[in-house]
Amino acid sequence: MELRQLRYFVKVCEAGSMGRAALELGLATSALSQQISRLEGELSTRLLQRQSTGVVPTDAGLAFLQQAQLTLRHADDAVRAAQTARLSGHVSIGLASTTASVLGVPLMQAMAERYPAVRLHLVEALSGHLTTMLNARQLDLAILFRADAGRRWSVTPLLDEQLYVIGAPGLPGMPPGPQVRLAELTRLPLILPSGSHGLRALIDTAFARLRLAPTVLAEVDGLSLLMAAVRAGHGATIQPSAATGRLEPGAVRSVLLTDAHTSRRNLLASLSEDELSPAALAARVVLADVARTLVTSGRWPGTSLHKN
Repeated sequence: MELRQLRYFVKVCEAGSMGRAALELGLATSALSQQISRLEGELSTRLLQRQSTGVVPTDAGLAFLQQAQLTLRHADDAVRAAQTARLSGHVSIGLASTTASVLGVPLMQAMAERYPAVRLHLVEALSGHLTTMLNARQLDLAILFRADAGRRWSVTPLLDEQLYVIGAPGLPGMPPGPQVRLAELTRLPLILPSGSHGLRALIDTAFARLRLAPTVLAEVDGLSLLMAAVRAGHGATIQPSAATGRLEPGAVRSVLLTDAHTSRRNLLASLSEDELSPAALAARVVLADVARTLVTSGRWPGTSLHKN
């Protein structure tokens, strides 16, 4: 027996007609009649008496109607209780600066709408620092760019970001076209994060595959300062397009890297599920939903959803 069968039966009794009830329920009369017959079959008794003017409940139907209405009220109360109960608690989420520039505010908005009693703590830092904080249990979850295989993390590939060479328009050696390959960049002075961070590891590995090495002018472990140096023309950098999100239009040029193995995978990493609070489990779902929405709506340029 299903709740919908109870709802159908109550509606028929209230309407006094199979046809009127079917119309209100948005069902075909034959489908509604079949459901009532199935319910009567389960109970092994006749619940409705067909008359020329419609239908009326039998004695058994009247007794069943009272209990059905009570059951439906309890079910509706349970739904309302679940909908109005507020999940509370605290959750800490780490985002790299490029990720935070796109995802941070929409995530805050979504959490406030869905779970207003959950206190959200967002940490913006380079990915290497986020890894350290997750290992130290200072974060519940984070978006990282490489996973620590030795840790009991829950890791889900989320999306892939294309990488771009980003530099001031007048920077000598800046690629002139819309696309470029790594082999053309060996003499371009680059400003990059240091080797402990995921993006730098990806770039170094990509150059090493070609048996080449980048010309690293400086290492800067902070996106704001790094992009300020790039904007001032001290060198170029390699970053996802989100790195330019906080700059005024036209401040820099972005040239797409077309080599294989030069996209950056974003991983949704968290402590193991048995360590996460209900608030953190809920936030993980919201974070993934918001990220997917930003990608599919085109509000996270240069990204694509990860394909399993």
